[in-house]
Amino acid sequence: MNTRQLQAIAREHGTPVVVTDHDVIRRNFAKFRRYLPKVQPYYAVKANPAPEIIETLYRAGSSFDVASLPEFLLVYKNIRHLPAAERQNFVWDKIVYANPIKPRETLEALNQYKPLVTYDNLDELKKIRAYAPQAGLALRLRVPNTGSMVELSSKFGCDPGEARDLILRAFRAGLTVEGVSFHVGSQCINDDNFVQALNIAAAVMAEVRAHGHEIKILDIGGGFPAPYNAHVPRFETLARKLNAEINRLFPRDIEILAEPGRFFVASAATLVARVIGRTYRDGKTGYYIDDSVYHTFSGMIFDHCQYPIRSFKRGRKEVCSVFGQTCDGLDTISQSEELPRLEIGDLVYAEHIGAYSNASSTHFNGFPPAKVVHINV
Repeated sequence: MNTRQLQAIAREHGTPVVVTDHDVIRRNFAKFRRYLPKVQPYYAVKANPAPEIIETLYRAGSSFDVASLPEFLLVYKNIRHLPAAERQNFVWDKIVYANPIKPRETLEALNQYKPLVTYDNLDELKKIRAYAPQAGLALRLRVPNTGSMVELSSKFGCDPGEARDLILRAFRAGLTVEGVSFHVGSQCINDDNFVQALNIAAAVMAEVRAHGHEIKILDIGGGFPAPYNAHVPRFETLARKLNAEINRLFPRDIEILAEPGRFFVASAATLVARVIGRTYRDGKTGYYIDDSVYHTFSGMIFDHCQYPIRSFKRGRKEVCSVFGQTCDGLDTISQSEELPRLEIGDLVYAEHIGAYSNASSTHFNGFPPAKVVHINV
């Protein structure tokens, strides 16, 4: 989207405003399918749960990765009009509940839908057996997360040496393990993580096959990096490596899922904010804008992400600080931004802010989240 369009939207709707371009989402989805044709994407709803985004991806042919009961129902409500048999097919074809740890109440509520759920330990397996025995299972493996922006292996995934026993225990308990899954860490720029994880998954599946059980599904998780800057490797390069390893390691009839989140939505949204204050501190100018790290910039705290601030104005740039609007010292967006001289009331913007940003916004300090405007829906 161009800067004139962004400024026009800000004038119409006020600031702060997040502009989400659905043409970009559709292009990102098409790119994923073009370069990984054997992989069915299950959009990670937690990245940005806007119903408009779910609808756009659903129409494009996406499936969905959910990690809570509200997320499950957010996706499921879109197909309530279908006959019961078709709804069940939708659940299996379109939704995976990929949070390995689930409250008992969630399992009880999910059981009627016969969902596909993940687990990574014996206690979780016992819970599923007791409260959601109709569910299909996928065992999550612990795999390398080296170089990923958000590391997940210290929290989730069973040791590969335990995988066979956890799968066999499930079958002995009368449950069906449909697949194995892994996650290489969010915003993974180390392709070797994927390569090693695929080899680990293939070894586990072969070991289980030797005990008479065929695993039908491979879930390669998320971690596909969004192009935040020029240092992020090209998706096409990663896709070539994945396709080569998949063809080498797995049978042709294996069903392969993936859980891209930020890859679809990060580059689709731009925040427009307004300068509400200016100061001169520690030898440089500081600007205060009407958003914060408790709102659209929450990805700085929770997602270890940086969002450079851009100006619509031209002019000689100087190093400055940018602060959020809340009365909290933590609310510092940048200590070393380069911007032209700005006046109170000027507009600024931040790109690639569609993932794990306004999805985590709060009402801290009494400030509401930014308004979201969807275009090209």
